[in-house]
Amino acid sequence: MKTATVLPLLLLLLLLLLPVFIQSDDNLIIQICKKTPFRDLCISSLNSSAPTDVKGLATIIAQRVLENATDNLNYIQGLIKQAPDPQQERALANCAELYIPVVKYELPQAIDALCKGHYGFANYGIADVGKQADACEKGFSGSAKSPLTDRNKLVRSLSDIAVAIISILAKMF
Repeated sequence: MKTATVLPLLLLLLLLLLPVFIQSDDNLIIQICKKTPFRDLCISSLNSSAPTDVKGLATIIAQRVLENATDNLNYIQGLIKQAPDPQQERALANCAELYIPVVKYELPQAIDALCKGHYGFANYGIADVGKQADACEKGFSGSAKSPLTDRNKLVRSLSDIAVAIISILAKMF
């Protein structure tokens, strides 16, 4: 008889406390994202993932940088095949040369360093990704308008968010 009354009480307690746990995780995301340069983008990038600790949030946003950089590289490679003129083709090829090492080496190494607690190395690598996105954008000049502006800005913004979160994390240790 005791078990029959305890189980419903435990379920009721769980149902009452679950929103508190979820809310505290959401609050962590909001608190951390307020300290980044792009608060709304940070929140939207992290809300779809399982809330976690600051290191977990840093890892998730670093993964978002890698996902978007990889998407950009694939998009660039597709555009190269359709480039309307040699000037744009050269600019796109330059962007591909900038994104290839970022996607294949730099970001995976930075994410690995982040997971191992080497925050300085992770920060350096992820910050460089934003610089490469800027360099890609600057490669388009004159009549060759960049078809990558919004994509490069997104990678740069995500990179800046990741750097800010990793800096917060580094200060905690």
